[in-house]
Amino acid sequence: MKKGIHPDYKEVTVVLSDGSEIQTRSTLKAADGVFKPEIDSRNHPFYTNKAFTAKAGRVDRFKRMYDKKK
Repeated sequence: MKKGIHPDYKEVTVVLSDGSEIQTRSTLKAADGVFKPEIDSRNHPFYTNKAFTAKAGRVDRFKRMYDKKK
């Protein structure tokens, strides 16, 4: 590897929304070495399945609308 062209690779603590912590290494430039993402697998709608329940009414309405024409 060439010297002087790669970013610093250091230990970082990732704090998830539920408070759990993960120790990893990253090139992230965090002054205190802690990264707190706003969205992770604990609160993202894809993983929690909360966004899909709100759309269920729209899907049912769409199916009813087009089932009548058959």
